[in-house]
Amino acid sequence: MEQVIKIKKIIERTHDVRSYRCEKPKDYHFSAGQATEVSINKDGWKDEKRPFTFTSLNEDEDLEFTIKSYFDHPGVTSELHKLNEGDELIVRDVWGAIEYKGPGYFIAGGAGITPFIAIFRQLHKDGKTEDNKLFFSNKTDGDIILEKEFNSMLGKNVVHVITDDANSKYVAGFINEDFLKKYVEDFSKKFYLCGPPKMVEAMQELLEKLGASPDAVVFEK
Repeated sequence: MEQVIKIKKIIERTHDVRSYRCEKPKDYHFSAGQATEVSINKDGWKDEKRPFTFTSLNEDEDLEFTIKSYFDHPGVTSELHKLNEGDELIVRDVWGAIEYKGPGYFIAGGAGITPFIAIFRQLHKDGKTEDNKLFFSNKTDGDIILEKEFNSMLGKNVVHVITDDANSKYVAGFINEDFLKKYVEDFSKKFYLCGPPKMVEAMQELLEKLGASPDAVVFEK
C-alpha cells in the first residue's frame, strides 16, 4: 500500500549523506533493520522505487531515512539531495532486511551502515550494546556516517577502519583476514554484514575460513 509522507526535517550528516525525517503514517510499524520501498512524490519519479532502511525506531514519532546520494549519475539518490523540507516521499509496505538475532560482530562498509543504525539505537536504548562490536569501513574520516553517535553509543566497541587516508586518526587499512584475526575474539558469535556486494561476499568467505558458522552470518539476501 502506498502512502504519501511529508519531509519535516533534513539533517546533513556528511558531504553526501542526509537524514530525512518525515511524517509517520498512522498504524505504520517496523522492526529495527527493516526497510521499505521509497519514491519521490513528483512527476517522473513516483514509480522510481528504491529500498531504504528506517534509521528511526518504531516508537519514534517520525520516520527517518539516512541516505547517501550518488552524484556521478542522475537517479533517485541525487534527486533526493535536491529536495527541501515540505517536499513529499511515497512509502510502501515494510519488508524483511537485517534483523538482530543476538550479540555479535557487525561489519559495515560505507552506506551499508544504515540497517545497523536503528539496530544499535534500539540496543543502546535497551542497554544491550555491551556484547556487540562494530567494524565500520570508510574511505576517509569525513565519510563516517553518525561518527559521534556511534562513538558515544559504543565507545571501545566500535572500530573505524579507513581505507584511503593514511593520516586518519582511526585504523588505516582494510577489514581483511589479518584484521579479523586481530579484532575478533570469538568466531562462534553472530556476524552481521552490510555493504557493497563484493565486500559482503568476501567477508562471508573469510569468516567461514576463520571458523564462523555460515548459519551465524546475517546479511541481506
